[in-house]
Amino acid sequence: MTDAPELQRVTTEYVPVEDRIRISGETADGATIVLWLTQRLLNLLVPRLTGGLERADSNSDALLQEFAQQAAEASLPPQPAVEATAPAASWRVDSVDILSGSDGVALTFRSDDGPAARLTLATEPLRQWLGILRRQYQTAGWTDRVWPDWMDEANLSAVRAPVAGP
Repeated sequence: MTDAPELQRVTTEYVPVEDRIRISGETADGATIVLWLTQRLLNLLVPRLTGGLERADSNSDALLQEFAQQAAEASLPPQPAVEATAPAASWRVDSVDILSGSDGVALTFRSDDGPAARLTLATEPLRQWLGILRRQYQTAGWTDRVWPDWMDEANLSAVRAPVAGP
């Protein structure tokens, strides 16, 4: 098995004509790799990643998870998108290997035909990417059942809303 190239920077977006999520990733040598993820695969992946965040945190209280999520998303600096115009490689992702550690995850996106690419995310960038991915789910109109309550801004706004006294 050959080593999977490491993606240094990614752009994640929903592509309506494909009804899939496209990850355009840039490798250290500047090459672009395009990964296509189906809703079915992501519906399996998302709970594993969000559940890992809950288990890694010593206090998995939903409000604390939400605060950590908000802080991570707020600290995401704007960056130029990775362009998918002339990728060195492109494939549909058939499986994702997840290597979890105390400080983040390494995801290896694999095709049944052989190619693979790796994305390593520390905890804060993982939260940022999950926030981006959730927004793409909303753009696509896909079900939100795979997302934990602490990532649902509508529910969390209700938790934070002041309660009127008698």
